[in-house]
Amino acid sequence: MTVKHADAVPASPVSAGVKTAIQVLISSEEGPHFALRRFTMQAGGGMPRHTNTVEHEQYVLRGKAHIGIGAQEFDVQAGDVVFIPAGAPHFYQNTGEESFEFLCIIPNQKDEIKILDEGAC
Repeated sequence: MTVKHADAVPASPVSAGVKTAIQVLISSEEGPHFALRRFTMQAGGGMPRHTNTVEHEQYVLRGKAHIGIGAQEFDVQAGDVVFIPAGAPHFYQNTGEESFEFLCIIPNQKDEIKILDEGAC
């Protein structure tokens, strides 16, 4: 069992992202089936179009962003939930003036990330 405050978990920059950080709130060592991460994208930040070999379940905590999943694009905000199937190309772009933050739950399986559009964010 693990109990901790999210602010006590260090954030690390996301190398493929722009002005984007990740906190691993519950790691694969702590949770037997899923990991819980919090992503924070500062104003102007984002992630380029990429794929993952695992699905993502996400809950937007604050801010606004324009995201793409496959061939569809959406504007999301605090309170929205997002499901990204394994292998689906997706991207994020913070469209607000505050940080865009979301929780992301993934299964504890090997995840290979492939960047599809290096320059975009």
